[in-house]
Amino acid sequence: MIAVFLANGFEEIEALATVDVLRRAELDVVTIGVGGKVIRGSHGITVAADVEDSQATTVGLEAVVLPGGMPGTLNLEKSPVVKHFIMTAIENNLPVCAICAAPSILGHLGLLKGKKAVCFPGFENELEGAEVLDSPVVEDGQFITAKGAGVAIDFALSIVARLVSKEMAEKLRQSMQCK
Repeated sequence: MIAVFLANGFEEIEALATVDVLRRAELDVVTIGVGGKVIRGSHGITVAADVEDSQATTVGLEAVVLPGGMPGTLNLEKSPVVKHFIMTAIENNLPVCAICAAPSILGHLGLLKGKKAVCFPGFENELEGAEVLDSPVVEDGQFITAKGAGVAIDFALSIVARLVSKEMAEKLRQSMQCK
């Protein structure tokens, strides 16, 4: 199960494009609402999560995905459930994927020390100890980070390549008419 966390103020494109691509790859994706089941994005789009955080379990966890957006990233970072999922993924060497401002959560937890990463411009200082690159998507070890909404599909395809195969990611890229 891939846990995609949604908190009030999340960036809709980053979250929903990622969920869409992962489900096209026939991966088991569960959206988890932080603080409730109905979550409002940073641009006023309301989404019903599959489960609320109080019902979420790490049983069968395959990866954690953290969309950015403001104040969504701050709301994710305050959540003990989100931190529990991140640390469970770390302990089990599972992918932890964060886009836009959300890599700052990993930086604040000290998880990016000595790792290559990327984030939305202006959050570089929050990636404590990371080698910050200027690429759209960066993979280093169990971490996949990305710059922002404009690279959400590339971010999701990187997750597909990691969890399924590069061939599946390329097949999806072509079927969705992405460059």
